[in-house]
Amino acid sequence: MAIDVATVSLLAVLFFYLRKDTSVFQPGHPTALAANQLSFFLYLGGFAIILVLISSVQGLYGPLQSFGGWREQRLTIQSCVLSSLILSGALYFTYAGSVSRAVVLATLLSSTFLLCIRRASWRYYMYRQYDRNLGTRNILIAGAGPSGLALKNHLCRVRHLGYTFKGFVLTDSELLHGTNHTAHADVSTSDVVGVVDELTTLVRKHFVDELFITGQCNRYLVENLIEVASQLAIDVRVVPDLYDGVDPTMPIEYVGQFPTFPLHFHRIRTISLFIKRALDIIFAAIALLLAMPLMSLVALAIRLDSPGPVFYCAERIGKKGSFFRCWKFRTMVANADALQSTLLHMNERDGVLFKAKHDPRITRVGRILRKYSIDELPQFFNVLCGTMSIVGPRPPVLREVSQYKLQHLRRLDVSPGITGLWQVQSRQDPSFDQYISLDTHYVDHWSLWLDAKIMIRTVGVVISGTGS
Repeated sequence: MAIDVATVSLLAVLFFYLRKDTSVFQPGHPTALAANQLSFFLYLGGFAIILVLISSVQGLYGPLQSFGGWREQRLTIQSCVLSSLILSGALYFTYAGSVSRAVVLATLLSSTFLLCIRRASWRYYMYRQYDRNLGTRNILIAGAGPSGLALKNHLCRVRHLGYTFKGFVLTDSELLHGTNHTAHADVSTSDVVGVVDELTTLVRKHFVDELFITGQCNRYLVENLIEVASQLAIDVRVVPDLYDGVDPTMPIEYVGQFPTFPLHFHRIRTISLFIKRALDIIFAAIALLLAMPLMSLVALAIRLDSPGPVFYCAERIGKKGSFFRCWKFRTMVANADALQSTLLHMNERDGVLFKAKHDPRITRVGRILRKYSIDELPQFFNVLCGTMSIVGPRPPVLREVSQYKLQHLRRLDVSPGITGLWQVQSRQDPSFDQYISLDTHYVDHWSLWLDAKIMIRTVGVVISGTGS
């Protein structure tokens, strides 16, 4: 919405000031001139608002899976044309003679063209992301019957729909008669991840975003699955031939070739997430720009202090269990990871965490970098790439995650961060339970204001040098 409004506004202002022979620019009383300019921008604002509202009604700000690219282009043109007709009618009935018709026409035509290009470019970009399994929605399919298998094959074959198949969940009737009795012969046993009674565990374990209900599901089972999904805050889609137990007046949304009844239980705070990502990019870019001289000196000091690379790059676990490479300045000897098993007796943390205050692997320069958290500056590159955020839970290693209990996985529901609630509140606390408690509290109560408070407190932590 913000991009659409900005596009229309910039085009209108551009044509407004290129059109020098309009009555707005002709000599006249300054008051009249200001009034004419104000009139033009009021009409412009009204046009942008109407365009956004109509586009929203058409579903153009919804998921890409709702319709294909050609239909999106057609709806974009329809929204622009309808908004243009409303604007033209407003100009006619209000006798707005001071507004140049040439400026209006140029704005309408160029807005339509650029909005079509913008949406096509965005769709192409998201398709590329989906091909790399980025930004997709994890799904489970209840029922491994022919309809479930057909849906699975369709979603796996058409990658641009943006779904990642995590497995089938067998119904009680399929368990009673045996999987091969109800399922197609092509269903692999590796695709079956559990039964409907284990839905809560499976949703947490596989970071599921959406449940598709197919197969032999009676009215009671459909209602029960919908209730469980509501408690877990995941979305549900029911195929039309299984509408028993679902309001038949519900709207139908197509997922590829499959019509479904959607039930949305998870409200995505799109605007807040958009602002958070925009602020991440802005702050990360500014931080890297300002810190570049310091980072150059740090790199030189590391090379002079001990043999080995300047940066330490390790694989970490990110949002929804995805893997990414996390960058830091090297603060230990080059073979530090291989030596950790010999230092377990020095561990000062409980649970799966490892931290030793007098770790012999830490270099002289590394101890200073850790004290003031300078070693984490390269992680701003991870923020720019989108694998991390400035504020979020600490990115864990695979060794830690493999020992998590089911409830601990909730801290992976969001992107990891450079700083977070645990870092500013209980960084020296050895308790693993406190570590998990603070991270899950952040996930459950996240807001832009909470991020702002954590960032402010981070400044005090860095200045005081309370880092490890």
